[in-house]
Amino acid sequence: MLTVSFLAYGVSTAAQEKKSLSLDEAVMLGIQNSKNLKIDEAKIQEATANYLEARNSRLPSLKVSGSALALANADVNLKIVQPSENGGSSPKANSAFYGNVAASLPLFTGGRIKYGIQSAEYLVEAAKLSTENDKIAIAYNVSQAYNNLFKASQAIRVLQENLSASQKRDESFQRLEDNGIIARNDKLKANLQTSNIELQLLEAQNNYNIANINMDLLLGLPESTEIQIDETYINELAADQPVPYYLTKALENRKDIQALDYQLKAADLAIKSAKAESLPTVALTGGYIAADIPKILTVVNAANIGVGIQYNIDNLWKKNSSLLKAQARERQLSANNDLLNDQIKLEVNRDYQNASFAGKKIGVYEKAASQANENYRVTKNKFDNGLATITELLDADAAQITANVNVVNAKADAALAYRKLLQISGILILR
Repeated sequence: MLTVSFLAYGVSTAAQEKKSLSLDEAVMLGIQNSKNLKIDEAKIQEATANYLEARNSRLPSLKVSGSALALANADVNLKIVQPSENGGSSPKANSAFYGNVAASLPLFTGGRIKYGIQSAEYLVEAAKLSTENDKIAIAYNVSQAYNNLFKASQAIRVLQENLSASQKRDESFQRLEDNGIIARNDKLKANLQTSNIELQLLEAQNNYNIANINMDLLLGLPESTEIQIDETYINELAADQPVPYYLTKALENRKDIQALDYQLKAADLAIKSAKAESLPTVALTGGYIAADIPKILTVVNAANIGVGIQYNIDNLWKKNSSLLKAQARERQLSANNDLLNDQIKLEVNRDYQNASFAGKKIGVYEKAASQANENYRVTKNKFDNGLATITELLDADAAQITANVNVVNAKADAALAYRKLLQISGILILR
């Protein structure tokens, strides 16, 4: 029955679309289809809009207004008109029309416009750097998923080979039992070993399916796509530099540090801008006025130009809340910067140790696999000559399977640990 299920699995897998991807190709595909990066792109657009708004504030403003009014029997007394000799009454105003064009160009704002533009520009750069930092994080997440898919596929391969060998052994033991050479109990022990391998294979296939779906979602591919792994990625070089090298690179290249630096610059400008609120503003003004009150007054060609000064007197007794907020923001960012530096030191040292440890584990597992394979060969030879029990043979076989799977997993984990070190150090190259 289980053989039939494996056949059905193979048929369903064959029906899927297959796509061969190297690790670098998978990373780039993951970056192109990342939902998080689409959010980051919107944040960049928002920061850019704020920058354009800040730049607009230094341009002249031009406003046009007009009114048409109905007056309620207004009594108009024009002082510049001589009284009528016959004692006639003053004209009545029943309506009025008024139009105004006003222009203003800021001349002095205490630096608020300049600081605002520079601050907005820094925040655009910070948003872009945050996006680059997220790209590197996504690259590692895709690498991790790729690694899981590889390990699952390798586990299936090893288990399928061992299942085939175990099933052939069962057939051989069945013949031995039929000929009365071995006891039925020994044959059942071998059958139980085969069943255990079948269960391990089912679990490995389930893990592979989950890992494949996860990769499809990360890469923006249809969920029915079966990804074929390029196994050469596990041959990446291990960490070959001392810890200070990676720490220096991290402090120089980490995009989150650079983004935070731009945020600190923007916060410093925000403080300067807040201080400038206590200064007066000066603007060049100009305009044109036209008015018409029928039968009484008409004004045309009333152009004007001048200088306007504005100063908020209440600044003398009100607390500058904008300044307090800006100073608090700067202190917060400064503390975050110190915390980030400590975190980077910890992460670099931790991931360096993990990469070194993962590399050393390969040698240990390879040695263990060699010993397990030789142990199985010797035990099998003894069993064939009646010098070892079926239990010893099956134990040697199980140890051999575990050891061979461990070697493949160790190589994959070492390659992933090295990429993690590169990511933390800010030197993971996105090809």
